[in-house]
Formats: sequence, C-alpha cells, structure tokens
Amino acid sequence: MFAGIDEVDWASMEHAYGPADDVPAMLRGLASDDPAERETALDGMYGAVHHQGDVYACTLACIPFLFELVVDPGIQDRGSIVELLTSIGGIDLDEDEIDEAEIEGAANYAMAATAVTACAGVFCELMADEDPGVRLSAPLALATLHNRPARVLALLRERLPVEPAEEVRLALVEAAGRVALRHGGLAGQTAGWLSRLAGEGFPPGLRLAALAQLARCTPDALPGDVVRVVTGLLRQLRSAPARRSGAATTTDDRTGAAGAQACAIGAAGAQAGAQAEAVAAVDVRAAPVGTGEPSAEERAAPVTLVGQLRALSDEEASGRTAPWTADLLRTLHVGLDDRVAERTALLADQLRSPDRQQRIDALRMSSGLIRVWRGSYEELVRLVGEQLATPEPQLAGAAAHVLEELFGLAAPAADALAARVAADPDSWVQAWPSGPTGLGSAVKALARLGDARAVPALAAALERPEVPHDVGFAIGHLGAAAAPLAPALRRRLGEVRLDEAAYHLADPLLAGLTALRAGEATPEVLRVLRGAPEYRGRRLRTAALRALGSFGPAAHSAAPELRTLLRRPGAASATEAAQALWAVDGDADAVLPVLIEGLQAERVHERRSAVNALGRLGTRAAVTAPRLRALLRHEEPWLRVDAAVALRDVSGRADESVPVLLTAWERHRHVRVRVAESLARTGVTGAGSDVAHALRAELASVRRHNAMDGGYGSHDTYEDEKLLALCRQALLGDTGKGPTT
Repeated sequence: MFAGIDEVDWASMEHAYGPADDVPAMLRGLASDDPAERETALDGMYGAVHHQGDVYACTLACIPFLFELVVDPGIQDRGSIVELLTSIGGIDLDEDEIDEAEIEGAANYAMAATAVTACAGVFCELMADEDPGVRLSAPLALATLHNRPARVLALLRERLPVEPAEEVRLALVEAAGRVALRHGGLAGQTAGWLSRLAGEGFPPGLRLAALAQLARCTPDALPGDVVRVVTGLLRQLRSAPARRSGAATTTDDRTGAAGAQACAIGAAGAQAGAQAEAVAAVDVRAAPVGTGEPSAEERAAPVTLVGQLRALSDEEASGRTAPWTADLLRTLHVGLDDRVAERTALLADQLRSPDRQQRIDALRMSSGLIRVWRGSYEELVRLVGEQLATPEPQLAGAAAHVLEELFGLAAPAADALAARVAADPDSWVQAWPSGPTGLGSAVKALARLGDARAVPALAAALERPEVPHDVGFAIGHLGAAAAPLAPALRRRLGEVRLDEAAYHLADPLLAGLTALRAGEATPEVLRVLRGAPEYRGRRLRTAALRALGSFGPAAHSAAPELRTLLRRPGAASATEAAQALWAVDGDADAVLPVLIEGLQAERVHERRSAVNALGRLGTRAAVTAPRLRALLRHEEPWLRVDAAVALRDVSGRADESVPVLLTAWERHRHVRVRVAESLARTGVTGAGSDVAHALRAELASVRRHNAMDGGYGSHDTYEDEKLLALCRQALLGDTGKGPTT
C-alpha cells in the first residue's frame, strides 16, 4: 500500500498551515487500526489538506492514495474517505465569478474534479460493499462525480430493491434527487420514479424521502395534499418500534430497474446537514439525564473537530426511532420554498407531536421559515409558545430562543412568555463561559414585545454585581413601561468607577437612560462625560453624549459642558457634541460650523453622523445643500442615501433626492429601511409614481428583503417587519398605530 508515497516531494508543497511534509503521516493514519488515530488523521485532512474546501497541490497529490484506501476492504471507516473524495472532487465553479487572484485555486479545483471523476467508476463497485458506511457514502459520490448520469440513475434504481439498510435506501433516493438537480434532462424520469416511491405500499421513511426529493427537484410533481400525506407519514414513523440502523427490511420491488449501483452523495449530504444542525443547536442543548456515574469513555470528550461533530450527531440521533426524519423534513421545507401556508401547516402539526425531538426539530425549522418568508404566523407562534411550559429544558430553551428573534411577531406567545419568566427567575440572566452576561431569551422576547411583565426581571438584573450587557436595549423596547427602572439606572451609573472597566459597566446603563430619555440623570451622565478614562474613553463619552441628546431640554444644565467640547477637538466626537447641544438648546449657529466640518471627516461613519445631524436641523441647515448634493455621488451607498435624505430635509425638495434613493433601493436591499423611514416621514407626495411602485412591490413580495442564503442576523425579522410597516405608512399615511414590531 502507498507505493510511491515517499517519492512525492511533499515538503515542496503547502497546506493551510504550512509545509505539507506531514501529509504522508495523515494518509497512513487513515489506514490505522486505531480509531482515535484514524479520526485524528481525518481531522487533519479536513483541517489542513482540504481546509474549508480548498484544494492545494498536496490535496491533488493525495487523490491516488485516497482511492487506494477506498478499495481496500481491510481499511476501516472507508465511508468517511469516500465523503472526503466527494468533497475534493465535487466543487462546482462559476467561471463568471472567478477573479484574477483566484485563477490558481480554480485550476486546482478543476484538476481535482478531473482526477476524482476519472476514477468515479470505483464508487459503482462500492454500492454493494459489505460495509454499510461505504454504501451510505457511495450514492452521493456517484451523483456528484460520475460523468454518465443516466447510468448512475439506473444504478440507484436497481440497487434500491436489494439494499437491506434503511439509511442507505434513503441515501439512494437523495442521490437520485441530486442527479435530477444537476442534469435537468433527467428530471422528468426521476420525478416519475420518485412519485411511485411516494405512493402507498412503500415504507413511510422511503415515501417521505421520495417526497423530500420531489420537493427539491420537481416541486410541481408533489401531491396536492402533501401536508396531509407528510403528517400521516410522521405519525406512522412515530408509532414504529425503534430499529437499529442497517437492519434488513423488505422493500417492494416496484421501483423499476436497469443497471446496478450508484450514489451515496445524498447520504453524505444528509450527514453533513445533520452535523451542521447539531452544531447550530448546541446553545440550547440540555445536559443528558441519566442515572449513576458516566463511564470513563463517556467522560472522555472528543478532541478533534470531526469527533465533536460525530458526538453531536450521535447525541442528536440517540433514542430516536427515525433519526433521519429531521434531515428529510429540512429537505422538504427547502423544496417547498415560498409555499408558506403549506410549510406553516406542516410545522404546526410537528409542534403538536408527542415526540419531543420532533418538536425541537420543528422549532428550528419554524425559525428558519419565519426568518426568510413573510406570512401569517399567529397559530405557529402560539404553538411555539406552548413549548415554554414543558419541563424539558432543551425544548423550552429552544422555544424561547425562537421567540427572542421574532420581536412583535411573538405577540401570540406573550402570555406563555410571561408565565415562563415568572416561573423561572434563574433564567432571567444567562452567564456564558466567556464574554459578558446577558439577559435570558424569554426575558428578551417579552421585553421586545413592550410587555411590562418583563420589568421585574430587568429590575432584578440591575441589582446584579454585573449588569447584563443588553439591559439597555431591552429597556428601549419597553418605552414608558420601563420608567420605574430609571432610579436604579441612575444609582448604578453613579456607582461606576471611572477606570479601565468603566465602559463595560456604564454602557448598558447609559443605553437604558437614553431609551427612557431620563433627563433627571443628567448629573450622573455628566460625571461620566467629564471623567471618562483613556481606555475606551471616546466610546464612553460618545454614549454619554447620546444620552444627553436624548434628554433634550431637560439636560439644559449640560449645555456649558457641551459648548466646551465643541471648542476642544479630540476630547470627544465634536459631531456627537454638536448633536447633543442642538437637542438640548437648539442653538443652530453654534453647531452648524462643527457639522459642516464633520462633512470632511476621514471616516465614512463620521461623515454619515454629520450628514444625519444636518438633516435634523432641517431648513436651518439650508446653506449645506451644495455640500450634501456633492455627496450624492460618493462611492459609499449608505453615505449617498444619508445625503439624499438630508438634502431633502434641508432643502424641502425631493427632485434631486428621490432618484438616488430609488437607485439605492434597487441595488442595495439593506438600505431599504433607511429609505422607507424618510418616505414614511415625508410622504410620497411629489416623489413620483416610481416610488409608490417600489413600495407596493415590496409589500407584495413574500420573501423578506434581507433574507440571506447561509447566514442571518438576530434582528433580520424585526428589520423586515419594520420595513413593511414603513412602506404602508408611506403609502397610506400615518394611522397613528405605528410599526407592528
């Protein structure tokens, strides 16, 4: 084995962490009889040789040796090596998006695809391997890498009736869906086969897998009553006795046939999805409950990333009758895409399930649905709220986390949140192994609804030695209901020692006072402004200035201090001081020169601050119109938008601003809330029909404006619901009801 491995000049190559002279040891480690050594070697391959999907020269040099391992039946864990080869050779490149700096890397990807594809016939032979782990990985490899997709599809269909392991059968079905997605000419043939598998007479797991792949590649072929069918299948799966993975069962041979072996690609994808889901859910995972002391093996935590992912996946599957159900349902939801009503009905049924783990799965999927798509979610949110009453910490925690990110949309669960908060004071504050303490999810969710029942929890948080870092933001959502907290905020701010830890301690208190516009706290805020230490002192002074500005005329005693800061550059942001002075005593003559100077600031965010401050001065800043007009051509889109909004405010004219705002609306979706705020304030009268058309198109869209593939922000849903409310306000006029979130 490994003939010629020492003849390769590994030292002349590099991987993600330096010279590749350690790669031969990794390859030999994959062939070890020691499971720990194999795991360490695989971790090294993914972590260095194929780091984050990259392909280096040493990655290419490994390919022949990896195939040598795959075909040797004496090697253990060959399925993981098949998955590694699938990843190395299966990267699809978009040639239109490759820039000059990426040409070398793209060439490596292309060479890897060619090398692995040339040997893809090996995977055909592995479809009937004695090792179920190999059979699990082979279908995806074939569907991804084999250059004869029609043959692959035939092999998948032929293998299904004789495959004894249930999870492998599911991988065969998933691989067929992958073939259909990659090769549109086979979509119709694949859909016909999948439709037959989804019919009566087949095992419920296989039917669910077929429906998931239909949704993924040909959603129009789904049955009209897909929700009823799927919920029925889930009930069958719940009532089935737990079965060991790989146990033989009978499969109706009506699957058709021709050919013989194919693609574990889908199985590998399913495993990767489950592992990613497990990692994402680690923050709400409860400690396992058991009796007696854990064994030494149980106490030994995996030290490799591969091992940690495997352990999470194993824990996810532990005790479940059909642990792959969640993966199939996620695939089904992805395929259903914008069919929000059907997805909502399916999730509602899952949340009513007696199966605890199925409800946890539904919570995660509900979060993903609401985060991306607009819809009517009242009943779904109410069901999420019902999970808060469960004695299962993981389930209740997951539900609270979902509601935390819904803001106003969590209203149907308000009573459930209030009950949870009242019943569990220990969850009011969350301590983390590293980083500052924060409010618990249920408290944040309740506060973000503006519900006064969150106030006692916030009051208790203000008495802790370390005030949670997000208390001020929570108070901001409560508005006047949080007014009783002002004395505690003042007292705690007065107790803050103005040393290097001052910013960390004072910032949440200043944020709370800013939200309450608590002018009576002016003396305490002035103390911070005057005595801010050097470390993070500028940020602390800025927070203090914003607090004084929010107090308005109630902070009139701070005016002399603010005027002094205008004449003392460097002590604090002159722009922030000018904004505060304008809010406190409305002296436009004093602040205008400072704000004009701020338009020349080197940093874009400082320019934006000055621009927005000028807009708040309105026609008192009309003299700055030419300068603002020049910024309409700036390369930074956010600065262009801010300048357009301010120009309209200082000039009273919309003709120059509206085209800039509309262009930004179309090209940069994340500026839409800012644009809509301006339009809601000034109205669309005189702005032209194009503005009204853009607003109506936004309201008609079912996808959230800020939805991203592969990532999200904790405030995305809030921002999108705010955008919808602003669009309605701009079109219909202010009804006095305000935003819904």
